[in-house]
Amino acid sequence: MTGKVALEGLEFHAFHGVYPHERNSGNWFEVDIAVETDFSEAAAKDELTGTVNYETLFQIVKDEMERPSKLLETVAEKIVGNVLLQLPAVMQVELKISKINPPIGGKVRKSSISIVKKR
Repeated sequence: MTGKVALEGLEFHAFHGVYPHERNSGNWFEVDIAVETDFSEAAAKDELTGTVNYETLFQIVKDEMERPSKLLETVAEKIVGNVLLQLPAVMQVELKISKINPPIGGKVRKSSISIVKKR
């Protein structure tokens, strides 16, 4: 039985951005991540083994959000790569990163990038 394990609405204050002021003062970001995996064993045994531990998933996202990058595309690629590297049971990763109130010279709630990658 395959399904998804997801974390939605993760919030981080981070220092991603092209402009120096973004890299100095930071901004708020929201991250949604979902991974596809087979959790038949976990469901049958009612045990964490046999599924993806969402605490591990959170730590992978958190670790990369703490490393400043110019582009969210770079951050996303690194997160997805680390998920696939560290969690062999994951078959697919879906990730969305949003920058809250990006500095574009006008009013906008957030800008986002998303990526889907299969093993």
